[in-house]
Formats: sequence, structure tokens, C-alpha cells
Amino acid sequence: MSGLFASLHHTTQALGAHSRAIEVAGKNLANVNNPAYARQRVQYGDRGMVQTPQGAESLGLEVRAIQQLRDTLLDKQVVREIALKSSFETEQRNYQRAQAALGQSIDRTDSGTSGHGIAAALDDFFNAFQSLAARPTDAGERQILLQRAGILSDRLHLVDGRLSQVQTDIDAGIADNVDDANGLLSSIAELNRQIGRFEANTPGGAGDLRDQRQAQIEKLAAILPAEAREDASGQVQIVVKDATNADIVLVNLAAVNGTVAFTGTGLTAGTPATAVALSSGSINGALAARDGTVQALRSNLDLLARQLVTSVNAAYNPTTLTGDFFAAGGTTAATIALESGLTAATLKASDGGPAGDNTIANAVAQLASRKFDTGSGDDIDGTFSQFFSTTVSDLGQALSSANARVDDQTNIERLVRQQREGVSSVSLDEAMSDLVRFQRAFQASSRVFTVIDDLLDTVVNRLGR
Repeated sequence: MSGLFASLHHTTQALGAHSRAIEVAGKNLANVNNPAYARQRVQYGDRGMVQTPQGAESLGLEVRAIQQLRDTLLDKQVVREIALKSSFETEQRNYQRAQAALGQSIDRTDSGTSGHGIAAALDDFFNAFQSLAARPTDAGERQILLQRAGILSDRLHLVDGRLSQVQTDIDAGIADNVDDANGLLSSIAELNRQIGRFEANTPGGAGDLRDQRQAQIEKLAAILPAEAREDASGQVQIVVKDATNADIVLVNLAAVNGTVAFTGTGLTAGTPATAVALSSGSINGALAARDGTVQALRSNLDLLARQLVTSVNAAYNPTTLTGDFFAAGGTTAATIALESGLTAATLKASDGGPAGDNTIANAVAQLASRKFDTGSGDDIDGTFSQFFSTTVSDLGQALSSANARVDDQTNIERLVRQQREGVSSVSLDEAMSDLVRFQRAFQASSRVFTVIDDLLDTVVNRLGR
């Protein structure tokens, strides 16, 4: 009798174990298209054996653990590649916005820049002076020249304003990223707390919570170069590096160790607040674009405007006594302007010469082909058109390099993700096979249960009649 009851009990335990395995297989199937999910596997175990008068008897089957198939090294590598890709993509987006703000694109079929924007305005401006030199007393030519000069100034103002707005928008995007990062840090700390509590008696058992935490860590890595370090309790520390490569702890198990803050030039984090050394992540890419190529573009436009103002005024007002063409105080792209009071009637073709004298207009027109040299004290190298073409080309080269880096990094990230998927992702064939296998095992145990129940019925109700 005790043998039948013991077998009935062991079979019940086996049914429970197979039921749990079916549940896990079904869960894997349900998450077959969930990239954040790491597939799980049931680990069976024997409860042991005891000696009975009839011999050794098994204590039955049980589920020892639900194993989550994750490779920690691959997870860390994915996090690193995500951070790099995010940095490159952010640079790429901001260079594209700067190019749109510039209103000028690279055209390799001609001299370097397309025929619109500042490049065209420069050509039109000097061509207008050339036309005035040909007809120095023509009121229409004078009016056209003033219009062309106003257009050139306006385009420099407009482009500089747009580029300034790009930088302002980058700052706003960084502020949003900082808010997101602080929210993610709080979420990771809370998940740590839940994992630590759940896994106190079942190490590694909080698979779903671990999946959620890994997804949050990857989102955080897309913002700043954070590293996760797991301890024996299953909880993680989140750290970044300072300029000396020392750790700045952002999350210490279930506690957030200070918040991330944007100083305008970089990030601080931890307690006490320490400057973060950025090497990847969207904030790194944003700062690289803002303080690198976009600022260099604005600085070059300022140099172009300063050289334009000083050289045109020197040619237009050689004696410094008869009035400048450009306002002397407007020596940046944002401030360049015509001299106040300059009209078609007061516009000079010569500096006091007889009617028809075109020496001033000719001198200004010839500036279009003059090659400047910073070694000689000028603000730019080459002609105005060449300098601006080089400036635009530098932006185009930066964008082209960013595009190439994004493409390369996308391929690297895809490769690493594929390697991780080979370990962690759900295989539809495997999950279906497991489901059928565990179902058959459940049915077999059910059959054993039915046979034992029949035997007990025979022993209890039919023997001895």
C-alpha cells in the first residue's frame, strides 16, 4: 500500500514538473518576436532516493530551476556597440541639420558648391560691382548693387541664425537625454530591488525582471557610456568613467547614487558630482557635433564676413575719409550690415574722381579673384569663393564620414546582436519541439497516474470480497 501511495505522490510531482515545463515552452513561444526576451529552459532534477524493504525507491522528479539563456559577455558587448552607434547616429543627424541650415550642398560636377545660398550671393555681389564699374553713372546698376549686398548680408545672418538654432536644439536634446537617463537609472534601481528580493531564495529565477533591466541598460547606453556590473545577489551597479578612468557609480544596487546633470559643456554625475568622460552615447555625439563641425562652420562664416567687411571697406574707402561700404562694427556673420545712410545716390564708383571714373568699383570687383593668405595677416586663405567652398566641403566631408561610421557600426552591432540571438533568442522550431516533448511527458505521467489509481481501486475496493 505504501509503495502505491508513494508512487502516486511521485507521479503527482512529475505532473507538476511537466506542467511547469509546458508553461515555460509556451512562454518562449509567446515571446518569439520579442528582442528583449532571453529564452528560458527548464532544468529537471531527481529528488533523491530512499531505501525501502522492497529496495531503493526514487523520491520523484522536480523542476530544480528555470535557466535563462544569457551570455553576460555578449550582453556587455551589445551595450558597448549600441552606445557607439548612438553617438555616430547623433552626429550624423546634427550634420544633416547643419547642412540644411547652411542651404548649400556639395556638387562635385562643378566648382564645388551648388549655385544658390551664400555662394551665389557672393558671386552676385561682386558681379554687381563689376557691372557698376562698366556703367558707373547708371542708377539702376547702383540699386541692383545695394540689393545684392543686402541679400548677401541677409543670407549670412540667416545661415548663422539657423546654425545657432541647431546648437540650441542640440542643447535641448541633451537636456531631454539627461532627463531620460535619470529616469532609466531610477527604473534600473527599482528592478534591482525587485530582483534582489525575488532571488533571495531562488538565484537567477527573476528572468522576466532581468530581461526588463537589460532593456533599460541598453536604453541608458544609447545615451551615455554606462557599464553594468552584476554582484552575487543578481543586482547590478551602473558606472561611468571620469577623466582619470575612475568609476563614477550611478546606481548602487537598489539606490541611485546622485543624478546626471548637464553643465552646458559636459555631464556631471554621482555623489559628489563628478565630470563624466564621454566616449560614446547620444550626448557624446551631440556635443561632438555642436562644439566641433557646427561651431567650426559658424567660425568660418564669421571669418568670411570679417574678411569681406575689411577688404571691401579698404577698397571702397582707401582714404578712410569718404565713408565705408559695410558698417565697421559688423564683422561677424550675425552682425554684417551695410553702412547706415548708404543709398543709390551716395554709392561711390570712384573716390572723388570725375563722372565716369570707376576706380573704386573696379577695385572692389577685383576682390572676387584676390587670394588671401592668413600668413600675411588675412582672416581667410584663398579667394572668397574658394574659402566658402572649402567650408562647405568640410561639412560635407564630416557628414560623409559620419555616414560611413554609422554604416560600419550598424553592421558591427547587427553582427553582435546576431551572436547574442544565437544564444538567447527563441527558436520557433526548438520551442515547438519542447512543447510537444513536454506534452508527451505529461501524458505519460498522466497514464502512470491512472494505472496507479486503478491499482489502488482494486486493492481498496475489490480485494477481499
